[in-house]
Amino acid sequence: MYKRRYGLIRTLAPLHVGASAGEEAGNLNLIFRDAFSRTGIIPGSSIRGRFRAEMRRQDNSSCEDWYGSAAGSSEISEARVKFEYASLVWLPVFCPGQPVVWVSCPRLLRRYASIVDATLTRRIPTPYSCSPNLRGRQGDKGITLFFNLGFMEVTPVDGLAELIPATLEDEIPADRLVVVDDADIGLIHDMALYRQSRVKLADTEKKVDGGAFFNVEALPEGSVLVFPLAIKPEGAADWKPFGSTDSQELYFGGLESVGFGRCDVTLASPSTQEAG
Repeated sequence: MYKRRYGLIRTLAPLHVGASAGEEAGNLNLIFRDAFSRTGIIPGSSIRGRFRAEMRRQDNSSCEDWYGSAAGSSEISEARVKFEYASLVWLPVFCPGQPVVWVSCPRLLRRYASIVDATLTRRIPTPYSCSPNLRGRQGDKGITLFFNLGFMEVTPVDGLAELIPATLEDEIPADRLVVVDDADIGLIHDMALYRQSRVKLADTEKKVDGGAFFNVEALPEGSVLVFPLAIKPEGAADWKPFGSTDSQELYFGGLESVGFGRCDVTLASPSTQEAG
C-alpha cells in the first residue's frame, strides 16, 4: 500500500499554470480549470516537474528513481512518487466593505477533507455560510455581502475555522471565511483572478516589439491549494525533497519573468494512513 502524504500550496505572487506565455503570438493565456467547479488547478504533471527540477539541481542521479524516466528516454521506469492535481481550498476575493474574504464551496472543501482528514467532512457547512464575526451589512436573516453576483446573504456558522489548514492559521483570517454554492464558485473565481495585459518592448526604444502583446490571467496572491501524493512504501521515509524541513518556496507555472509563480509549499501527512 502506498504511503499517503499531501502538499499545501500558498501563492506568494500571482500564479499562472495554463496556456503557454505566447508573447510572440498575442494569445490570451488562460489558467487550467477544474472541469466541474471551473476553478483553477495545477496539474499533477506540473507539480512533479517542479519537484523533479529541484532534485535535478541537488542530486541528478536520484531523479529517475523517484520520478521515473525522463521524456525521450529509451527506457521506461515507474515513478516512486505519484502526484495528483492541486485544487483550491480558499480563494481571496475582494468584496466591498471587507475588503477581502476567503471563499470556497462544498465541492472544494470535500476534496480538501478527503486528502487531509476525513473527519472534517462533518464540518463542511451548507452553501452561503460565513464566519461568525464576518463584517457586512446586517440583513433580516444574516449578513449581506456584495459580489458581482449581486447581493448575497450569508449565515454565520461555527466551526469554519477548522477548515483552515493548521499551518496557515496565521495567514487566513478566521473571521473572513465564506462558503458559496458549487454553482456560484466559478463566477466568483473569475471575478477574483489576477488579469493583466502585457507587452514586450523593443530592445532599443520604448515601443512594442512587433506583435509581442498578450493578456494573462493568474490565481491571486494568498490562494491556498491542496494536492495528494503517494509514495511507494519501500524507503518512503527517504523522500525528503526539502531536506530537513517540510516547507520551501518553489516557482510553479510560467511567466516568472513578469513576477509570477512564487509559492510556499508545505508537505504533511494525513491524519490517518492505511496499514502496510
